[in-house]
Amino acid sequence: MSRSTVSPQNPPTTPPQASKTKHPFNLCAYLFEHIDTHASKTALLHLSPQGTQSWTYQQIYSAVRQLHIQLCATQLPKGARILIRLGNQPLFAFGFLAAISAGYRPIPVSPQLTEEEVAYLWEDSEASLALVDPKLPFPSGLSSFSLSPSVEQSDSTEKQDIDFFYTDPDSPAYMIYTSGTTGWPKGVLHAHRSILGRIPMFGGWTDLKAQDILLHAGQLNWTYTLGLAVFDAWQVGATSVIVEGPNDPARWASLIQEHQISIFAAVPSVYRQILKYTPEAGPALRSLRHGLTAGEALSPSLAERWEETMGCPLYEALGMSECSTYISCGPSVPRKAGSPGRPQQGRRIAILPMDTEEDPLPTGETGLLAIHRSDPGLMLGYWKRPDEEALIWRGEWFVGGDLAHLDQDGYIWFHGRQDDLLNAQGYRVSPREIERALERHPAIQEAAVCEVSPREGLSLLAAVLVPSPSFAETPHARIIQEAQGWSAQHLARYKQPRLYIVAPILPRTKNGKLNRNKLSDFF
Repeated sequence: MSRSTVSPQNPPTTPPQASKTKHPFNLCAYLFEHIDTHASKTALLHLSPQGTQSWTYQQIYSAVRQLHIQLCATQLPKGARILIRLGNQPLFAFGFLAAISAGYRPIPVSPQLTEEEVAYLWEDSEASLALVDPKLPFPSGLSSFSLSPSVEQSDSTEKQDIDFFYTDPDSPAYMIYTSGTTGWPKGVLHAHRSILGRIPMFGGWTDLKAQDILLHAGQLNWTYTLGLAVFDAWQVGATSVIVEGPNDPARWASLIQEHQISIFAAVPSVYRQILKYTPEAGPALRSLRHGLTAGEALSPSLAERWEETMGCPLYEALGMSECSTYISCGPSVPRKAGSPGRPQQGRRIAILPMDTEEDPLPTGETGLLAIHRSDPGLMLGYWKRPDEEALIWRGEWFVGGDLAHLDQDGYIWFHGRQDDLLNAQGYRVSPREIERALERHPAIQEAAVCEVSPREGLSLLAAVLVPSPSFAETPHARIIQEAQGWSAQHLARYKQPRLYIVAPILPRTKNGKLNRNKLSDFF
């Protein structure tokens, strides 16, 4: 068996490397570089219960410029962190880009988070400002103020330049929070050059073109949505469609037909729901060239059923908050059932041993999936987490904890994670974060969270609860009801367990540690 620092079988042109792109750079300026080419074209459709809003590329540029000016008027120091606490609306994308254009670091915040969770992000990130939607709860008493600018659409075709803050491409541009192994969310710092790291996705996964109309089922605070709907679609001059309102599975098929969507992006569970609730929608989806899926594994049976029923393929990608998607299949990379695909063209990927060695393993052997430090899409590091950051670098390789092997055709086969992070509806969540929240309830002495799969392709969070001594005689149904209400109050919906069971003790190893592998036996 041969050893390989994995690249696709026929490596194409390598994307620009950050280390070789030292001229002044700004992510937002790069995105708008060809704005004149598409100035009057529709860049964004926003669908909400109030109606449809349409934005041209010129109107978006003008809106970002207005927000840029308002942010600069705050006189915050360059590099200041700004929370983006908005729903799935155009202002989210515009505020995010305006902050980067002005030299600040936006931090997307999920509208599902509780005030308690938002307060933690504010404190941990040392944010100075927040762009907020008044309809969303925001902690009071913080030593800050909220900025809620009004952005009006303009029909003016005159382009007034934005005074972009140009810097080193390796300088921080934005930060996103992801679950950490310690149980507390951690900030992932991305550089301005991260947008260059998205170039391999066009050929290896999305096949996005200027004539495409892209609909994403996710929220803009998620990098899967933000990356595709803003960074990628607007780089090529395509049209993005974002949706605000109830997440009704029966809605997607009608929207695809109504707006002649050519590329739909979602997590696998959304495709499964469309098949379940609107199986007759095949003829309505004829405008689709293909669907894109990421966030959780795509089961072969779902992929096959979708193509047979709806008449277009699904293309999967594997990614992470630290590097977005970097392994995928697409129109030029044939699907292989059970594998997310091959490393995208130009990526340097390896399978490393479980120990501290840096030499890649032979083809066919399972080890840790690693990305070379030179990838422009790779994060700069973790915000204020030197201990966690030290664990993920092995020489020139970033090792994120995914277990995988490489086959003879260059395809990656995923074997789960080395750490305890779970997958909840496409989000990586820490079981300790959920357990800690549950254990604050007086009726719960201990809690342990795991992932269970009641059927193929469906993964749910489940919690085993040990009652406090004073609640030992309380009916289990009452304790579960209390836990459900408590988690709804203290955790975002995607972090809330869907299944609960009460047990006298938790399974433990001989040395007394929680045996998480045994938790699924309770369900």
